[in-house]
Amino acid sequence: MRKVVFAINITTDGYCSHTDVIADDEVLDFHTSLLRDRSPLLLIGRITYQLMVPYWPDVAKSKSESGATLEFARVFNSLDKVVFSRTLNHVEENNTRIVDANVAEEVLALKRQPGKDISVSGLSIASQLSERGLIDEYYFLVSPVVAGKGPRLFDTVKLQERLQLDFIDLKAFQSGVVALHYKKQP
Repeated sequence: MRKVVFAINITTDGYCSHTDVIADDEVLDFHTSLLRDRSPLLLIGRITYQLMVPYWPDVAKSKSESGATLEFARVFNSLDKVVFSRTLNHVEENNTRIVDANVAEEVLALKRQPGKDISVSGLSIASQLSERGLIDEYYFLVSPVVAGKGPRLFDTVKLQERLQLDFIDLKAFQSGVVALHYKKQP
């Protein structure tokens, strides 16, 4: 069965605003490697999708950036995407489809299909999948920042019971960001 993998940039005080975390070349390279090497499929919520599209596809097409930014854009653009939304009616990308269905049922069906792992992006979708025990691995990229404000994981969904994780590995970056890798306990 395919694994569902969630990676998120987060501040030391638990906030996940993309404007408050460090997203330098090392962090972008890390995310790029996860997506390129592990997962050709990205599950994403509407809000996160609309934050990332058209920005990343435009960067990939125009080559307006270089280095790690351009490589992330290329990989993001190449991924098949499933956007969970009840309000979005249309997407431009050929490799993207909208799903207005039960998130858990859709993810269970995707997990049963052959192939590489499945990545998750977005707080709401990740919270819903975590609550149902459908995320197998977590990467928390903790920035050495105290933001004091912003969105958090589980703002929209409250866990019914504690989710215990097993530590797998950590990677420290020059910027002070630490990538913590965990797996769900069986």
